[in-house]
Amino acid sequence: MTRRRTILACATAGLTVVGVAAQPAAAHPVPTASVRLLALNDFHGNLEPPSGSSGRAIDENGKTVDAGGAAYIAAHLKQLRDRDTLTVAQGDLVGASPLISAAYHDEPSVQFMGDIGVTASAVGNHEFDEGYQELMRLQNGGCHPVDGCSPAGKWRGAEFDYLGANVLLKKNDRPAIRPWTIRRVNGVRVGFIGVVTKTTPSIVTAEGIKDLKFEDEVAAANRAARELKRRHVRAMVLLVHEGDQVKADERPDECGTVPGAGTRIAQQADPEIDMVLSGHTHQQYICSVKDPKGDPRLFSSGSSFGRVITEVNLKVNRRTGDIVRSSVKGDNHVVTRDVAPDPATEKFVQTWKERVSTIADKPIGKITADLTRTPSGAGETALGDVIADAQLAGTKDLGAQVALMNPGGVRTDLTYAASGSEGDGVVTYGEAFAVQPFSNVMGVTSLTGAQLDALLEQQWTSAGEKILQPSANLHFAIDRSKAAGDRVSAITIGGAPVDPSATYKVAANNFLLGGGDGFTVFTEGTGQVLGAIDLDTFVSYFEAQGTVTPPALDRISGQ
Repeated sequence: MTRRRTILACATAGLTVVGVAAQPAAAHPVPTASVRLLALNDFHGNLEPPSGSSGRAIDENGKTVDAGGAAYIAAHLKQLRDRDTLTVAQGDLVGASPLISAAYHDEPSVQFMGDIGVTASAVGNHEFDEGYQELMRLQNGGCHPVDGCSPAGKWRGAEFDYLGANVLLKKNDRPAIRPWTIRRVNGVRVGFIGVVTKTTPSIVTAEGIKDLKFEDEVAAANRAARELKRRHVRAMVLLVHEGDQVKADERPDECGTVPGAGTRIAQQADPEIDMVLSGHTHQQYICSVKDPKGDPRLFSSGSSFGRVITEVNLKVNRRTGDIVRSSVKGDNHVVTRDVAPDPATEKFVQTWKERVSTIADKPIGKITADLTRTPSGAGETALGDVIADAQLAGTKDLGAQVALMNPGGVRTDLTYAASGSEGDGVVTYGEAFAVQPFSNVMGVTSLTGAQLDALLEQQWTSAGEKILQPSANLHFAIDRSKAAGDRVSAITIGGAPVDPSATYKVAANNFLLGGGDGFTVFTEGTGQVLGAIDLDTFVSYFEAQGTVTPPALDRISGQ
């Protein structure tokens, strides 16, 4: 049974919530109830203070400061919280996590969220990284079906409700996850609706969500709003794991968004919804948009990795139960490290750090210089190249001739000066895990030369550019000045031009093989065979090489 601080919650089986009878009209002035919301998004299991650029944020003064870390989040929340506060989140609390959390299937991070009082969270796409059934285990409890119980014992389940109004079971169109939940605070009721980006099927491994479908976010949010209204709940907050990009170097409370999927949801969602707290894009902003009736509505996001807490203060009309829009004030607070860390959280993190240390600190090899995700003009990166080389080496026994790596699966750099516990340049298992945390399975599929060409043309879509990272024996040229669909040329394998009618065995992780990131040509391949976990091929490559030097960025030419 899930443990959570719940007043009223919607169950997927259709739990009925009894409404509150309307009260007689009150005399002026209209009595209101003050409520404070504190929100986090895209934590990604960063219990320890994140390092490098992932651990820095631009503050209200435009300065770059160190930010994040569970003990500092807990300390800042204590400073911000009052007795009429609810803490919520907008998804990707787990997934692509550092080893301290991921080694135990993110149970430590979910426990931390409960410990700091999170009461409801939209489900994010990364919550599906290990599949729907694993998400349900995290929600409801029980030990992992393969790895068993963690050192903390039997998992008791999340203390908060995951919400996903647009996640349905294919077999009957019923909710796969709670669509909404209701909380009572300061004598009033607030309804929370959760939705996840409808693009989830294209950015997670297909097998884990094969029984699910993901509806349009607005349509699902509006249906949930109607359900809440039928239960006489008028104060509504939409927690959405989707958002917008911003201009460079934006301060936390600026609204420099480039209108995109997040703005569409914020503008089009039912006017009964009073505010939209977003995530997914790892950006920080506080905006006001117009709802379908033309009324102002808060639209915000709080960066990522625990670097920002969004505070929203509001008043609820006690007579109507609705939020007074003019009272809504948003404020993004950077989680600075200039405060005393919360002692209990520090102890909690240290405990898990010690538990995972024997795994994390094991050296696997060395690097002679930084291996980074910094792209060349053509979009090629040193670390992406090395991963592709490792994947080709790890799938040779499956017949692989070339390998391709998706750039979004490379999560952090390997830095020479920061590497290892035994001296500069040493790479540990924990650092390798941070680079490739998804536990994707490597595979090989057969594509014709024409299909390989078509696949490489899919590096450009309406959603932007994603340059696949090639193994050392695969070269091609790109020309961004040409129309999409005609930008790739001069494809060679081992120096020989690719024959459109010949067949080639291409290695990739199962995310790509399933058509992830829009690379649907992979699904047209034949004779697919699966092999080792991608991280295992990366580790084995380092162990075999001993020392890895950054390769020249000459596999992709052009601009």
